[in-house]
Amino acid sequence: MFSRDIGIDLGTANVLIHVKGKGIVLNEPSVVAMDKNTNRVLEVGEEARRMVGRTPGNIEALRPLKDGVIADFDVTEAMLRYFINKINVKGVLSKPRMLICCPTNITKVEQKAIKEAAEKSGGKRIYLEEEPKVAAVGAGMDIYQPSGNMVVDIGGGTTDVAVLSMGGIVTSQSIKMAGDKFDWDILQYIKKEYKLLIGERTAEDIKINVATVFPGSRHESMDIRGRDMVSGLPRTITIESEEIQKALVESAELIVQAAKQVLEQTPPELSADIIDRGVILTGGGAMLHGVDKLLAEELKVPIFTAEDPMDCVAKGTGIMLENIDKLEKRSVN
Repeated sequence: MFSRDIGIDLGTANVLIHVKGKGIVLNEPSVVAMDKNTNRVLEVGEEARRMVGRTPGNIEALRPLKDGVIADFDVTEAMLRYFINKINVKGVLSKPRMLICCPTNITKVEQKAIKEAAEKSGGKRIYLEEEPKVAAVGAGMDIYQPSGNMVVDIGGGTTDVAVLSMGGIVTSQSIKMAGDKFDWDILQYIKKEYKLLIGERTAEDIKINVATVFPGSRHESMDIRGRDMVSGLPRTITIESEEIQKALVESAELIVQAAKQVLEQTPPELSADIIDRGVILTGGGAMLHGVDKLLAEELKVPIFTAEDPMDCVAKGTGIMLENIDKLEKRSVN
């Protein structure tokens, strides 16, 4: 039995794994539940996510990736090993080759940490590719032509904005502002305005069901429960789209500014292509209500959300795995 090549979207919020010839076989939260007393891994992925904010003192639900990079090396390695064992791609005598995506601006040290974690978890040769490039490929863009393609990849920990041409990144920005920061903004807003403490999962539910970043484009309301900061007792309140939109203004503006900076640094010939072709939104954050309208209004170019935006990076790794032998030649691993 031979091992298969695999592509990994090692995200701050989710890990997706694409197996060559099979497609996306795993999509689980990047969460690990550890026993603090023994340092033993108890659960990984979806099972661990269910424990966030609900565990006794000795059990800790950790997110080993922060802002798109490894914050806890050992826990990341344990998580990767668990997922790779779960999908069962190792051969009897051989290990899989891995293509892993990372944000555009990470340091050599951070790149090395990702490679080492992947090697220790059972990878044979590790290739790193920049996330917006892989996302663009996964969204169906032909980035190998001499024309400009622009992608805004809004993940959990980072937003990567890039203009691509001839298979490479011409100009890019990576900011530590994405889905997790929106959750945090919502959490802080409710704490400040209503003196109510809510958990990460409730904040995420609000983001999905009620939130918008474009004024006046959504009119939903939702009952949420939390702990009253004054009485210490559980309390239910109703929140509405309009107020959440105001809570997200500053963070949404950071994404707009990053996109504007990338456009300002883009050569004029490629800018003309982007006006014709528009900008593609990828990543889980692309599903945030109103983000496409906001960018279209601010950038004055057409904005399109990719099909299955959350899967774009994993799909892109799949397409690149088909040409892994070309990467093999280029690699100076």
